[in-house]
Parts: sequence; structure tokens; C-alpha cells
Amino acid sequence: MSENIFDRIDHGRTADEVVFQIEVLVLEGVLRVGDRLPGERELARQFDVSRPILREALKELESRGLLVTQHGGGTYVADVIGQVFTRPVMELIARHGKATQDYLEYRREVEGTAAEFAALRATEDDKALLTRIIDSMKAAHVKDDFAEEAAIDVEFHNAVGECAHNIILLHTLRSCYRLLSEGVFYNRAMIYNLGGAREKLLAQHVAMYEAIMAHDPLAAKAAAREHMDFVVRAMAEARRTGEWERVSRLRLQQRLPTLGPTGKTRKARPSEAAQ
Repeated sequence: MSENIFDRIDHGRTADEVVFQIEVLVLEGVLRVGDRLPGERELARQFDVSRPILREALKELESRGLLVTQHGGGTYVADVIGQVFTRPVMELIARHGKATQDYLEYRREVEGTAAEFAALRATEDDKALLTRIIDSMKAAHVKDDFAEEAAIDVEFHNAVGECAHNIILLHTLRSCYRLLSEGVFYNRAMIYNLGGAREKLLAQHVAMYEAIMAHDPLAAKAAAREHMDFVVRAMAEARRTGEWERVSRLRLQQRLPTLGPTGKTRKARPSEAAQ
């Protein structure tokens, strides 16, 4: 973890000030779920506070569920995003098809807004991060590595949410991507396996990236919405194709016993004809 994310506390040097600074870093998405904080000695040095004050602050954050401490393993940012949708709720919405439609409809609007804000607010550091991610996405695409490309896909959308510089929007999107990563609504492999889909998805991400880099909010919003519209269409096609393949497979299995080795229908034996 970079040493630059924690600022020296100049006045007061109280536990409350340490708590406040870590809260802001979590809210702004600088500290993510699972990030490990520096060791106690190093963290106290960066904040320029005593170790008793630091311990008091960490204890307060842990009691509120923002941090978790593993015995002998350090202190980590807790899974605060996962708590937006509890496991029972996730399982419930996964069982009902309308939830997927509502999820995609919601993402279309929210991601359009996120891309629009990102085009308006992205800093030079934000753009450098987006560039690094889009370059990684292109490299994964060339390698034909589905798992890596899918992971970078989520990372790209997360980064766009960060570039929007809106705390509520950021955490709302992260909760949506958590559901996507865990396959609650649909398996992304369904879309990636469609002919030409990977190329189209890459082009759509590049279009979003270029609009944000150009600070063109209307183009960024349109590109994000076009991307989600494609996902909806691709999902429908994947399901329809999958259903066709399932029916064809069953039909073949049903007819195989009546077909000879050349594929021609053989005559049924008397015992078969009577059945």
C-alpha cells in the first residue's frame, strides 16, 4: 500500500482525527474491501500519532465494522460493500428473472450518469488509471484470456465510477459489480461466447474511455448506455441460442436409437413397432 494515502495529523492528534481520515479514504474508494493497512508502527508514523491513539482509532473502526483484524495477520478494510445486499437477498433476487431485467435497466441509467460525470470530473491521475486499465483490457483480449478480460471489465467500470467523484454513485455501482462478479444475475461467459461479442465489448469500452479522455459528457453517457443496451440484446440472444441448443440436443438423443450408423432411419423391429 502506498505511503502517500495517509496524511500527517497536525493538530490535536486525537483518535477521532485518525478515524475521520480512514473513513474518508473508505468512502472515496481509495481504501477498498480487503486492502491491508500498514503495520501499527508504520501507520502511527504516517499519521504522526502515538501508538495508543492509533490503537484507540482502529478499535473504534473495528467495532463499527469498517475494519477487521486477523490475529497475527494484520488489519484490513471490511467487506462493507457485500453488506449492501445480504446473502438471503442475493439468493432471493437470483431466483427471479425480473430482477435481472431490473438490474440491467438500473445499470443502464446509473452507468450513463457515472460516465457523464467522469467525463466532466476526471483528473489527470484518473485518466492515467483508466489508460492503464484499457491497455490491460486490450492485452487480455489479444491473449484470448476470458477470465482476465472479464475481471478487467469489472475493474474498468469500477474506475469509471471512481472518476465520477460521487461517493453514493461509487458505492452503489460497487455493490452492483459485486453481484455481477458473483454471477448472481447471469454468467458473463454466456455473452463472451457469442460470435463477435468480445470484439464489440472491447470497442464499447474503448468508446467510453475515449469520450471520458476527451471530456465529452454526452458522448460518454451515450457510449455507456449503448454498452448496456448491447449486453441486454446479447443476453437475450445467448439464452435463445442456448435454448435452441438444448432442444436440439434432446431431439438428437431421442432419435439416435432409431438411426443407423449412416444416419438413415432403420426399420423398427416388430417388438419395437408394438410399443
